[in-house]
Amino acid sequence: MANIGSFKKVGEGFEGEIVTLALQARNVRLVAETNRPNDNAPNYRVYLGRVELGAAWTRRSSEGRTYLSLKLDDPSFAAPIFANLFTDEDGEGYSLIWTRPRSRNGD
Repeated sequence: MANIGSFKKVGEGFEGEIVTLALQARNVRLVAETNRPNDNAPNYRVYLGRVELGAAWTRRSSEGRTYLSLKLDDPSFAAPIFANLFTDEDGEGYSLIWTRPRSRNGD
């Protein structure tokens, strides 16, 4: 697991940054989706400036903890980035945590 971003709650959404070796994105916004056409539609849209970078869905862990599951994609990425946005332990901010998906053979 790697912390690839930090966010703060702003109104109905979030603002922050995502930093990896290949991606240096400041002013990333998660904007609440007000007109979801169905329950499977994203709860948030992820923007970097005017570019839509991905989407986020509200999830609940088996321990009852609410978090956001993000899918980020761009033509410059080799593959989509999947990460989860969790409340920090101090309760004042949010951390974006990335985990590499496991392959079918367990590698």
